[in-house]
Amino acid sequence: MNQPISRRSGLKLITAGGLMGLGPRRSFAAESSATSDPWSESHDRVFLGGAFWANPMEDWKVSKGGAECISQGPGRSVHSLTHQITRNGAFEMGVTATRLEMLKTDGGAGFRIGIKSELNEYRSNCFVTQGIVAGWSGDRLTLEKQTTPLKDAGSLKVLRLELKGQPRGDKCTLTLVATHPESGAELGRLSLTVPAEKILGNVSIANNFERGGKRGQGKARAGGRYRFNQWTLGGEAFTVTESNRFGPILWSMYSLSDSRGDEGFVMKMSALTGPMGPKDSQVVELQIKNGGEWKSLGEAKLDPDSWVATFRIPNWDEKQAHPYRLVYREKYLDGSETPHEWTGIIRLNPEGRPLRMAALTCQNDYGFPYAPVADNVRKLDPDLIFFSGDQIYESHGGFGIIREPADRAILNYLRKYYQFGWAFRESMRNAPTLCLPDDHDVFQGNIWGEGGKKMEVRGGGASSKGGYIQPARMVRAVHNTTVAHHPDPYDATPVKQDISVYYGDMVYGGVSFAILADRQWKSGPEHVDTGGGRIDHVRAKDFDVKALDKPGLVLLGERQEEFLKKWSADWRGHTLKAVLSQTVFAGMATHHGGFNGYLKGDLDSGGWPQTARDRAIDLMRSSMALHINGDQHLTTLSQYGVKEQRDSNWSFCTPAISAGYPRWWRPDEVDMPHENRPKHGNEHTGEYLDGFGNKAYVYAVGNPVVGKAPNRYNKAHEKGSGFGFITFDTVKKTYFLECFRFNIDATDGKASNQFPGWPVTIQQKENRGENVLE
Repeated sequence: MNQPISRRSGLKLITAGGLMGLGPRRSFAAESSATSDPWSESHDRVFLGGAFWANPMEDWKVSKGGAECISQGPGRSVHSLTHQITRNGAFEMGVTATRLEMLKTDGGAGFRIGIKSELNEYRSNCFVTQGIVAGWSGDRLTLEKQTTPLKDAGSLKVLRLELKGQPRGDKCTLTLVATHPESGAELGRLSLTVPAEKILGNVSIANNFERGGKRGQGKARAGGRYRFNQWTLGGEAFTVTESNRFGPILWSMYSLSDSRGDEGFVMKMSALTGPMGPKDSQVVELQIKNGGEWKSLGEAKLDPDSWVATFRIPNWDEKQAHPYRLVYREKYLDGSETPHEWTGIIRLNPEGRPLRMAALTCQNDYGFPYAPVADNVRKLDPDLIFFSGDQIYESHGGFGIIREPADRAILNYLRKYYQFGWAFRESMRNAPTLCLPDDHDVFQGNIWGEGGKKMEVRGGGASSKGGYIQPARMVRAVHNTTVAHHPDPYDATPVKQDISVYYGDMVYGGVSFAILADRQWKSGPEHVDTGGGRIDHVRAKDFDVKALDKPGLVLLGERQEEFLKKWSADWRGHTLKAVLSQTVFAGMATHHGGFNGYLKGDLDSGGWPQTARDRAIDLMRSSMALHINGDQHLTTLSQYGVKEQRDSNWSFCTPAISAGYPRWWRPDEVDMPHENRPKHGNEHTGEYLDGFGNKAYVYAVGNPVVGKAPNRYNKAHEKGSGFGFITFDTVKKTYFLECFRFNIDATDGKASNQFPGWPVTIQQKENRGENVLE
């Protein structure tokens, strides 16, 4: 089936860092011969190749045999993922730079080295804008603050840059040489000796050296626009790690669900690639291993917006685990191709034992790549992984957001979303994953979807208005990247603007999961008056919140309420239930933004609108389902009340993976009355009326401290980050809830690993008010 690979293409790909899934994965010191980029053999496209990370991706493309920057903005760069300088040894880098455009001033082009975060980890290093610059700027050669005139500068459009490093004790001498690419004549030379530690870290090519604002944002002088090719890297200072490659297959997600019909168990899988070009292969193949042989299950076409290929396989054999591999065949200009693989395990349906699920939410990328959480999830090896939303924030990776046109907005989103997969793909490849989109995923601080309505923007931002601000085409792409692999929706009819829906259920391991979109139909705050200031915030303590509960306001909407009613009564194929959605159906925060930032009510919470909230809980009660959610950046374990306290389902709002905007639940400090504090006696717990007057029994809360630590992982820990873990015992009919902090080892058994009040066991019947827990 595979076409032959030309020696030229094969060598170029191998030297660029190794083939994903092919051959051994190893780290080693680079040999003296330099390795080269593959762009001269690649078709034109946005994706630069698995050995590279582009900042930002949407501003780069493969064109005419090189990596071309299409922006004249500051701080654009392409990092090598496979080559890092890890020791004070000899090294050399070369690149040919072609100047395509230049404004009044030229920001420069060439190299940046010594790029490292406080972790000096290759993924986190990709978003650092500091380092040693070396290259061509205007009519001069530049090495840090040193410059020298270039010969024949007025006629130069293309030149070759060579940067060499030579150890000198605990220092390194850098030598930059510019030559004519055809004649080889030297055009300029500079040398600089620096402390050896300054060269350690990532290396990149750079288009416009000026960094601009934070991580490439903000206003700064623009400059030239360049194309780069023949990027070579070599020398003993480099460590080459082939497994660092990211793509062309970036990662996969799959689900496994009992249809309870003629199709038996249905397996669905998404394969995500980087944005390819029209002459690249447009399909991905799925194979499974059966009896020691690989068997093809067919090909799926890549969606040209989201770059997702989706497989749907009915009548899946759920009684055994199946190794799988996804194959993407990368095509080259000479007609040859290389197969790239991504492998994993499709688990068997976990019958006869408890089902174990990791629950995660909200990943602000100051904590990227979230290694303590990602490593703990991998070590705990859950049967199912649930991400409840905010896989991205608008600030991800710097360079701001793009509202329109849709094609550019989608690339902007994909680049940010790829950080999520980059961090958690090792767990997702081997376990079913459910992943919900939320407000920040579609570039909104809050979302009140109003059934897919287009937002009417009259100045200001997108956080306090109903509808979707982004083009519907982008919203559909966001949905495709997150839920295409989910079980089929209950009713796939799109909402307004032809925006897709995804609510429905999954039956797996003797548990039925209702998957809800608790913002897609929700009413916007324009329908009520919150008393001044932000229209979605209630600030006055004495504000009468009953005025906010107007007739006709929507939380889940009629379609989801119909589904929830039927799902609650359907017990085929399972004995336990859980509801999965974006956020908690109560106002579980008293302080927002700052430690003293009191807020009576936030309409973004699931506690508003109150009547619609109560109706949703009434529909859930007979299901005896645990409600698992996130979004708040603040972990809580609470029980809903409608007619009276503790008469309904429990909610586990999990901590953020990496908490950004802080929230606290500190009702005792603002004199909110409470009754029946739990037996453990922890502060801020007991029976309360939240800011909207909803009944809520708070059993446990993980309030943060103000994050100040310089190390990102320590800061995330301070800010109350972490993840949840739920064990569903379908025989005992219990839910065992654990809530782990960020910077711990979840397998060492220390009580301090978990937030105060956890772990907790909830009995199924307690989700309809037959309470046991005290």
